[in-house]
Amino acid sequence: MKANELKKLSKAELDAKLLELKDELFKLRFQQAINQLDNPMRISAVKKDIARVKTVIRDNELHGAQG
Repeated sequence: MKANELKKLSKAELDAKLLELKDELFKLRFQQAINQLDNPMRISAVKKDIARVKTVIRDNELHGAQG
């Protein structure tokens, strides 16, 4: 998911997306632990998506406080 797409979402949608991504990361790590993970690169992609969502949330907090 791109940062431009995330900036268009509301705070509630961003929070929901963050929970969804964290759940997916948990499931991927569980699959990796029992050696059933097909694509190990998906873990790093999900981590980066989580970081993007958190960055957009923080950016909204900072700009909301200034504006």
